[in-house]
Amino acid sequence: MARYRGPQSKIARKFREPIFGPDKALEKKNYPPGMHGLAKKRAKQSEYAVQLQEKQKAKYTYGILEKQFANIFDRASRAHGVTGEVLIQLIELRLDNTVYRLGIAPTRMAARQIVSHRHITVNGKVVNVPSYTLKVGDVVAVREKSKSLEVINNSIAASGRSFPWLDWNSDKNEGKLIAVPARSEVPENIKEQLIVELYSR
Repeated sequence: MARYRGPQSKIARKFREPIFGPDKALEKKNYPPGMHGLAKKRAKQSEYAVQLQEKQKAKYTYGILEKQFANIFDRASRAHGVTGEVLIQLIELRLDNTVYRLGIAPTRMAARQIVSHRHITVNGKVVNVPSYTLKVGDVVAVREKSKSLEVINNSIAASGRSFPWLDWNSDKNEGKLIAVPARSEVPENIKEQLIVELYSR
């Protein structure tokens, strides 16, 4: 399964946001990487550069590669509604992202691994495709054989997150998608309109 395997703190510093989760390096050095650090004077970015950076930030945040991201945008552009909002909604409805949102995994990267290793079921059937798109009413659960896994139990115990479009049942270790998330409910700091403008060039 293809995924980003490069340095995470460097990318987080580039965008000045903890896009991979809590990052001590970012806390200590909240400025772009490079040998000149804060002293380096940067020229004003072009409109294209700003748009491209926003797309890159979205890709790194959700752990999606270029071709996957382009395919999702194509689906969003053909769907009813505001393209940028639909784009974020389609990404949020991915199985790996939902596993992360439910607290079954501590990070999106861990969520992809848990899904690909067949620890997750959707409506009672094992699904090992991280990019699987969920529909309203789908139930995402930890596979019965996997409920004793320490990494999953630790993540669930530590998770204090809750989102209005997801309903978590702690007794069964399962969550239900009860609605498509509204853009205002998604906490990620992504300016999706810039991404739409980039692809519209």
